[in-house]
Amino acid sequence: MAAVLGEDRWDLVVDTWSGAPSAVLTSAQMLSTRCSHYVYVSSRSVYAWPIPSGADESAPVVDGDPESEDKDDYAAAKRGGELAALKGFGDRVLFARAGLILGPYERIGRMPFWLNRLARGGAVPAPGPEDRPLQYIDARDLAAWMLDAGSRGVTGAFNTVSPAGHTTMGALLAEAARVTGSAAELVWLTPEQVEEAGVEPWTELPIWAPPVGEIGALHDGDVSAAMDAGLVCRPMEETVADTWAWLRAEGTPDANRPGTGYDADAEARMLAVAGRNG
Repeated sequence: MAAVLGEDRWDLVVDTWSGAPSAVLTSAQMLSTRCSHYVYVSSRSVYAWPIPSGADESAPVVDGDPESEDKDDYAAAKRGGELAALKGFGDRVLFARAGLILGPYERIGRMPFWLNRLARGGAVPAPGPEDRPLQYIDARDLAAWMLDAGSRGVTGAFNTVSPAGHTTMGALLAEAARVTGSAAELVWLTPEQVEEAGVEPWTELPIWAPPVGEIGALHDGDVSAAMDAGLVCRPMEETVADTWAWLRAEGTPDANRPGTGYDADAEARMLAVAGRNG
């Protein structure tokens, strides 16, 4: 690797690795004398579960090992990656603890699921309440902030998602229906009805988490530090429209994570609970 790097030097490293922490350690140690600043894309998953409502960067984190070869425990791997970056670069490190990432080329398939389902039309189960505040980050805004903050020498850990309530579940799905030109009818369910139907939040119902309970805080983090450090989040309408434009131009990626979005059986159960026949 040293031979490949030659004598080159760089202003900034941006590391998106989400596997074994040992790879971050290798990179950080080899680049520590060639670069002034290291930005590591971490995750709010590093916080000990359940994440407290309104948690900022001082919330307790999981254990991690910078030398670990384990990539299967995502939270531990991301925390280990943070520690690895620190071990290589010391205090010249910026951690972007990203939350829910949306936008064009989002290959998990969360926003693509809703866009494609709404485009098909018909009665579409929608998890409520409609005014449920959401918190996410457009990948382009995350990238722009990391480059800007890194070039300014910003260090430390930051929760990098939008402020809570940047949009709502109702506004997001309504905009998704609008941009697809869909005549779909949103059939709103309460969190209790979703539970009765046996459908899982976050996975089968992408983006959505109920307002209360263990995962409710996924849309309720304190991001004031990132805002103060210059994070700017584009309007929801732009993220939705650009994601749909990407899907129309290139099609839904085959690499979407299995289990993202509800299937026909889950849809039928939700519509039945809501008193609809589809």
